[in-house]
Amino acid sequence: MSLYPTDTARLTLDLERAIAQGWNPVCRITYNRDTWVNLLQPLSAYSFNEAKLLCQEASGSWVAWVPDYGEVVLDRSDFYC
Repeated sequence: MSLYPTDTARLTLDLERAIAQGWNPVCRITYNRDTWVNLLQPLSAYSFNEAKLLCQEASGSWVAWVPDYGEVVLDRSDFYC
């Protein structure tokens, strides 16, 4: 008998409780100019799924260049390392 489903259910319940109590995970990754990042979704059917960060526009957004698309402003939630 495997304990995996029970462990998964317990972890899911613990996570739901933490979120319900106001837990807010914070990303500690700092991004720098000229960093290549992966896009969560390509911007078009023909563009790459990567972007090069050019400069930070605001605390949660970056001006970036995407091959076969061009320059775009990305929200922090649009990409990851």
